Amino acid sequence: MDCYTANWNPLGEDTFYRKFELYTMGWNLKEELRDCMVAAAPYGGPIALLKNHARREKSPGARPLLEIYSASGLLLASIPWKSGQLVQLGWTASEDLLCIQEDGTVLIYNLFCEFKRHFSMGNEVLQNHVLEAKVFHSEFGTGVAILTGSHRFSLATNIEDLKLRRMPEVPGLQKPPSCWAVLSQDRVTIVLLVVGQDLYLLDSTSCSAVTPPGMSPSAGAYLQMAVSFNHRCLALLTDTGYIWMGLASLKEKLCEFHCSIRSPPKQMVWCMRPRSRQRAVVVAWERQLLVAGSSSECIQFVLDEDSHLVPELDGVRILSRSSHEFLQEIPDASQEIFRIASMAPGALLLEAQKEYEKESQKADEYLREIKDQKLLPEAVSHCIEAAGHEHEPDTQKSLLRAASFGKCFLDKFPPESFVRMCQDLRVLNAVRDYQIGIPLTFTQYKRLTIEVLLDRLVLRRLYPLAIRMCEYLRLSEIQGVSRILAHWACYKVQQKDKSDEEVAHAINHKLGDTPGISYSEIAARAYDCGRTELAIKLLEYEPRSGEQVPLLLKMKRSKLALSKAIESGDTDLVYTVVLHLKNELNRGTFFMTLQNQPVALSLYRQFCKHQERDTLKDLYNQDDNHQELGSFHVHASYSEKRIEGRVGALQNALDEFYKAKNEFAAKATEEQVKLLRLQRHLQEDLDRPYLDLSLHDTVSNLILDGHHKRAEQLYREFKIPDKRYWWLKISALATRGDWEEMEKFSKSKKSPIGYLPFVEMAVKHHNRYEAKKYAPRVPPEQRVRAFVLVGDLDQAADAAIEHKNEAEMSFVLSKCSASTDAAVAEKLNRARAQLLKK
Repeated sequence: MDCYTANWNPLGEDTFYRKFELYTMGWNLKEELRDCMVAAAPYGGPIALLKNHARREKSPGARPLLEIYSASGLLLASIPWKSGQLVQLGWTASEDLLCIQEDGTVLIYNLFCEFKRHFSMGNEVLQNHVLEAKVFHSEFGTGVAILTGSHRFSLATNIEDLKLRRMPEVPGLQKPPSCWAVLSQDRVTIVLLVVGQDLYLLDSTSCSAVTPPGMSPSAGAYLQMAVSFNHRCLALLTDTGYIWMGLASLKEKLCEFHCSIRSPPKQMVWCMRPRSRQRAVVVAWERQLLVAGSSSECIQFVLDEDSHLVPELDGVRILSRSSHEFLQEIPDASQEIFRIASMAPGALLLEAQKEYEKESQKADEYLREIKDQKLLPEAVSHCIEAAGHEHEPDTQKSLLRAASFGKCFLDKFPPESFVRMCQDLRVLNAVRDYQIGIPLTFTQYKRLTIEVLLDRLVLRRLYPLAIRMCEYLRLSEIQGVSRILAHWACYKVQQKDKSDEEVAHAINHKLGDTPGISYSEIAARAYDCGRTELAIKLLEYEPRSGEQVPLLLKMKRSKLALSKAIESGDTDLVYTVVLHLKNELNRGTFFMTLQNQPVALSLYRQFCKHQERDTLKDLYNQDDNHQELGSFHVHASYSEKRIEGRVGALQNALDEFYKAKNEFAAKATEEQVKLLRLQRHLQEDLDRPYLDLSLHDTVSNLILDGHHKRAEQLYREFKIPDKRYWWLKISALATRGDWEEMEKFSKSKKSPIGYLPFVEMAVKHHNRYEAKKYAPRVPPEQRVRAFVLVGDLDQAADAAIEHKNEAEMSFVLSKCSASTDAAVAEKLNRARAQLLKK
């Protein structure tokens, strides 16, 4: 244990810091870091170096070299820098490299120096150039802040949704400030800067002078400022060596420190652990590192080489030519267990396990001491927690063995935390490997989440490791393996050294029918890479036509898209393709394409019937479909307002029906033309509206208007059946109340419909007197009903008795009233009784 704490450095009474090596760097740098532009991504991210940028003017032939390394110093990619003068490098939250040029252009590259896109910070920045720039992270995303040659600030708080903000002018700012920083407070991004010995806070509307609370009047001029990783704390360093630490809101001072070194530092960053009470900053000079906090004492380290500090969530990474180190506050669980002479339950449990391995009875003594205090569950939990914060696998194993040993003496200790820690440490150790080079701490890993870590492995094209992690952690296929395989396939289609057939087969062989895989997305990537044939082959494996068709249309493979849409049976999809073809092709080619696809042609006709009637006519003409053309002209005739136009359209329909050899339709159309002409004459002669009436309504209206001869004329000309005409006439006469004409008509010849309809029409129009005239003329089988209709129950009873029909007798009886028709009822009852005796 004494050896373990050899690199512990106290800061105050209860806090310790340690600095340990993560990697011996493998990049073999010839230059000093001070001669390179350096940017390292947080969460153990990659390192970008721009070499020779300072010597560009001296040797124009030697281009600067942009290189990207893993955190262990392994080269990921490099390119000669051929664009403009670079001012600043920085990383986005998704590990894209931002290269900010002097003209305000920001170029974005991925981990492998492959160009993605660019954007400009505006015309003002272009005209005045960039003096200084900073890449910052906030709740909105990754942002860029620019100081221009006119000493004005411009901000973009989120590069994915670019909205440029020009900050107000700072009074008295004639030269670049000695230091400045970007703060994010209450969803507002502001700039804090130094002008002389004054601090100014710059927001989108105003510039105001501020004084940090508790700042010593004799503090001097500001040399450096630092914002904490979580944006909540701010540190200020002055030329007198005074360090002020407080909240970023500048409303509260946390602590201060007086440093003996007066020279300006290279860097100052915060070194904090989440939920820790200790606040500390790390200040770096050429060959010295100082850790200062709330204590009057500080920690000093000698730097053997030029170094670069990278602030992290729970510490500081220190980069140099030969090594990559990590400086952190030691977590509470580790302090309790490993502190010299510690009697904490976790420390005793670790000792008990070590003595047990030595087969010493001291193991029992340590264990009894913990159990007597009833602190064994706490001891196990502390050992599990401390294992997570250790970087060396041997120390991790030692602590986990101690936790496992302690668990054996507990009845109901939940195993989930132990199992989860074993899984987490296996994942962390895998990504910390030198070849992978992602030195995440347990705290960073939990903040980052496994999903983001998998994304970062995918970005580095470490697909096998990512898949093994998913399988080990038993993540769902859609969340894990499927997603990674999809990324692998998208990368695979970019490889130009293999044929389309080979790549498509390899992707399908690997992916198969894995749930969550979208072949259309992979095909879209292939198409974006200029491999259209490969995209089409990949789409053959896509089971969802709704995903195939839009991409085929995008690739100008409309006919294939139409075939796929028809195969799917989805009419909406077919309509989408057909309308796309209509806009893309000329009219003749479009119609010929549809001729080869009957389903699409039929659906397009349906569409035209409702939306484009004229196009429908062209379709029928092209097909010589005279039957449908005739129907089209009939339909079109009803939209004509003038009678001549309507007759003309019907005449066209008549011609088409004759060509189609549809005699029935031709005859019906011919009669409709004849009727229209007659109706026009009637309307002109009688000054009454007859147009657009049916033949029956025309006849009925003529009778209602008293034009019986004209009605007779239509009856003969159109050969209306006798029964129908008689029904029409008696109905119209009854409606008109022309009972005399109705009686005359009934006697004109024998009625083809009988005389019961006469009775019914008269009763319907409340004229029983007229109805009684026709009742005796009704045939015997309908006479009972006729007499009941006219209200003559006595004669109805006689007719029923005469017919000896029990059903008719019952019908008449149902109509009898006890008070007025008693005699009729008695007569019927007697007749029924006699009928039943027989």
